[in-house]
Amino acid sequence: MTKKLMLGVIALGLAGIVSGCGAGKPRLHLYTWADYVDPALVKQFEKEFNCRVVIDTFDSNEAMFAKLQAGATGYDLIIPSSYMIITMNRQGMLQPINKELIPNLKYVDPDHLKYAKDKDMDHSVPYMVGHTGIAYLESRVENVEPSWAMFDREDLRGRITLLNDMRETIGAALKFLGYSLNTTNENELAEARDVVIRWKRNIAKFDNEQYKVGLASGAFLLVQGYSGDIVQVMEDNEDIVFVTPQEGTSTFSDDFVIPNTAKQVELAHAYINFMHDPENAAANIEYIAYLCPNIGAYELLSDEIKEDPTIFMDPEIRARSEFIDDVGEALALYTRMWDEIKAAD
Repeated sequence: MTKKLMLGVIALGLAGIVSGCGAGKPRLHLYTWADYVDPALVKQFEKEFNCRVVIDTFDSNEAMFAKLQAGATGYDLIIPSSYMIITMNRQGMLQPINKELIPNLKYVDPDHLKYAKDKDMDHSVPYMVGHTGIAYLESRVENVEPSWAMFDREDLRGRITLLNDMRETIGAALKFLGYSLNTTNENELAEARDVVIRWKRNIAKFDNEQYKVGLASGAFLLVQGYSGDIVQVMEDNEDIVFVTPQEGTSTFSDDFVIPNTAKQVELAHAYINFMHDPENAAANIEYIAYLCPNIGAYELLSDEIKEDPTIFMDPEIRARSEFIDDVGEALALYTRMWDEIKAAD
């Protein structure tokens, strides 16, 4: 297809979306993480395409996947992490990406795609990348070291939280022990289980949602958290510090996918294209403090963002970190270890 013809097809496709949205305002149903998009961009998209965006949220990949397996439908666009997308695609849950409807894919960072699970963007498109680390109140926590060992601090007992996420929390213990967070070795996983059980005695709870508010208010003193979540609350509380553990951590890519049950397929493609417009991507990065791998957006970012190690990760620590990967049949081992952690006193 010639470039001119391709652009004509795109224009006709987008015009069709706008025309269709005018007839009854169809709804784009988005299933994603909480607080994961600039609301102003959602309103802008709704205005441009004369549509409604309905957002449902999940707090872990496993919870999202379980809901879909239980028969939940009605979603047009979902934003899981890349390791879960492997499983979803293997089970035939996803539609292929129509790249002709997403011309802004040209801005996706080729350096990111070198590490991506779906390098050709056949069934997924990168949305945001980030990593997990430790945040604490500088005025309340002394003798801090950038290490997962901080969760052994008995003096902070009852004022600590760990993520309520099997792969993240077991993964932190695996990195603490010097193992891969994608190990399939049962003995290594058992060691990690025992470490998390030991940490559990110090924590207030496992939590994916309230930990950042609790840290900002002083209810919690030290938390395991996602980089972007912490940056969001750091803006209102200068006492909060974020460090990335020296042992390494999990890095993640959350990607757009279109489920087989989607009804607004063209509108879903339009939303992906809209979010990868460099100006929109830059605005989204500035708002939610995660990094959209979009080379057009990088030059539009403020110097503060460009120099922020919670967004642009330190290369040495990045080299010791890993993307959470699909572990195949070993997932049953992780699930068993997690169940034993939750059941432990």
